[in-house]
Amino acid sequence: NVATETNNLTANHRQIAYVSREGRSPGVMFFGGFNSDMNGTKATALEAYCAAKGQAFVCFDYSGHGASSGQFEEGTIGDWAADAIAVLDQIAIGAQVIVGSSMGGWIGLLAAIARPDRVAAFVGIAAAPDFTQDMMWDSYGEDIREQLRREGVYYEPSDYGDDSCPITMKLIQEGREHLLLRGAIPLRCPVRLIQGQQDVDVPWQTAVKLAGRLESDDVEVLLVKRGDHRLSSPQDLVRLEQVLDLLLAGEERA
Repeated sequence: NVATETNNLTANHRQIAYVSREGRSPGVMFFGGFNSDMNGTKATALEAYCAAKGQAFVCFDYSGHGASSGQFEEGTIGDWAADAIAVLDQIAIGAQVIVGSSMGGWIGLLAAIARPDRVAAFVGIAAAPDFTQDMMWDSYGEDIREQLRREGVYYEPSDYGDDSCPITMKLIQEGREHLLLRGAIPLRCPVRLIQGQQDVDVPWQTAVKLAGRLESDDVEVLLVKRGDHRLSSPQDLVRLEQVLDLLLAGEERA
């Protein structure tokens, strides 16, 4: 059975759209990227993969994204983490393999830290913890920083569409409350980090740094020499499925 619904899942009654497919445990739960939605290539490929394997599957849109309520520019990392945890608590059943793409890697880590007993394994695809600080604020010139201080928003040209993307000072300031790479990350499940070395948004060194911060001893980093940020080509999707095959087989043996 597949359910596509929009429900008041969060404490402040944000309407969160999600897709839920029943199946075997552990389920696979997909966390999308910044300004993306659950109709993207990786989300739909994972849904098809889980359907073929009979595995449970959940994906969703953060508030201000896709079919969920709210304005994108009003959102923060904390808001989106709360959305994700609400879906994990109320929609997903039992243990989950969290798959987080780009910002979804950061949100997925925050959810996994908040609910460690619900997480069987974690897969990061170009995972971008701390990106609001390390890849936005710290990389912006003083002119952009001054615009953010003065106007509260900077419209960043996007490589993935025609429209610019609003980056707010609120997003950057609130993001500092959720930084992970500054210390040990209390996650002890198996972790697989897939990272393209041609990624122009997330430096490949981020995956190596993240691996070193995780408390888990079962961590592998898979560097794809010609891989880009999206990692959504047919061969990239096959690689992701192979990683999941091994993790799910390990869970069945456990």
